[in-house]
Amino acid sequence: MKEIILIKNGELALKGLNRSTFEDILIKNIRRRLKPLGEFEYRKEQSTVTVVPLSDGVDMDEVSDRVGRVFGIACYSRALQTEKNMEAILENAPIYLAEQLKNAKTFKVEGKRSDKKFPLTSPELSAQVGGAILEKFPHLKVDVKNPEVLVTVEIREKFAFIRGNQTKGAGGMPSGTAGRATILISGGIDSPVAAYMMAKRGLSLTAVHFASPPYTSPQSEMKVHDLLRQVSKYSGNITLFTVGFTEIQEQIRDNCPEDIFTLVMRRFMMRIAEKIAEREDCKALITGESLGQVASQTLLALSCTDAAVSMPVFRPLIGMDKDEIIKISRKIDTFDISIEPYEDCCTVFTPKHPKTKPQLSVLLAAEEALDADALIERAIENTKLTNICF
Repeated sequence: MKEIILIKNGELALKGLNRSTFEDILIKNIRRRLKPLGEFEYRKEQSTVTVVPLSDGVDMDEVSDRVGRVFGIACYSRALQTEKNMEAILENAPIYLAEQLKNAKTFKVEGKRSDKKFPLTSPELSAQVGGAILEKFPHLKVDVKNPEVLVTVEIREKFAFIRGNQTKGAGGMPSGTAGRATILISGGIDSPVAAYMMAKRGLSLTAVHFASPPYTSPQSEMKVHDLLRQVSKYSGNITLFTVGFTEIQEQIRDNCPEDIFTLVMRRFMMRIAEKIAEREDCKALITGESLGQVASQTLLALSCTDAAVSMPVFRPLIGMDKDEIIKISRKIDTFDISIEPYEDCCTVFTPKHPKTKPQLSVLLAAEEALDADALIERAIENTKLTNICF
C-alpha cells in the first residue's frame, strides 16, 4: 500500500490525435515541479495521470500543493493504492478516509471497474465499501445526490485505488503547449495577473521589466523578482530581462510635450520588448492593461501604443474591473507584494493632464525629436538577465 496522486487532465481530452503530445508535456511539467521532493513514477491511463512516489518519506502535502499549481490539471486527488481484493479494500477504506469522514454528515460510494474480471459488480463493490464505512462511522448517512464526501473505489488492472473528494486543479493548458510570449511586467497589481492568465492558456513566459535608477530603487526590482517567483509557481521558470530606462525617460521629459509623456514612453517600451521577444523566439507581447483604467489605456491610446510594434499584443485583463483583477491577485498570492511601497518607472514623470484621445500623427511628430533607434539600442545593451525559478 502507498499513497499516490490521481490527476484528471480535463481539457486535454478534446485534443484528438494530438492528445498524447499534450499529456506528455503535462507530465514533463509535473515531473519538473516534483523533482526536488523525491523520485516518482508517472503513468498515463484512462484520461488520468497517476503519480506514484518511489522514495520513502515523501511530503505528500507538498506534492499535493505543487500539483495543484500545474496548468493543464482539471482536478486531482490523493488516493491509496492497495491490493486488488475486497479484504484489503474493506480494511483500508475507512482508515484512509477517516479524516474526511469523521466530521462529515453524508457520504456516497462509487465503485468503478476497468477490470471486468473482478468478481463484484460496481454496485456490489459500492455497497460493501459503504457498509464497511458505516460500521466505522455510524453517524454518517448515505446521500446519493449531494454527499459531503464522495468515496470512489476504482478497480484497475493491477491495483485498487481508494480516494475521497477531488480537489480542483489550476485548469487551463499545460505550460509550453501554446508557444512563447513576452510579458511587460511592472511592480503593480495588473501585469502579474496578466502573466498568470496567459500562462494558463499554455504560453511559456519571458518577462521584460523597465527600471529607472535613481528614480526607482533596487527594492522595486526585487519586488518584480518576488512577483514573478509567485507566477512561476504556476507557469514554470521565467527569464527576466531588466532594461535600464532612465535615459529614454529623461529624453522624453526634455523633448516631448508633457501631456503625451506616458504614451511615448509606452511606445518605447513596446518596441524594446518586441526586440527582446524576437531574440527569445517569442511570438506575442502581453500587457496588464484594462480598458479605461487610466489615461494611457483608452481605446485611442491603446491603438497608438500597438502601432509601435508589428507583433500581436495580448491583453487578458482588457474587459476586467479592478476588483476582478485584485481577486485573482489574491488567489495567486501576488497582491500583498504588489502593494509594497516601491514604485516602478511607470510612475516617473507622470503628466498632470495626460492625453486621453491622442492622435498617432502627434506622437510620431514628437518622437522625431528623439534618436529612437540609438536610445533603444543602448537600453537593450544595458539589459540584465535573471532566471526566475519557482
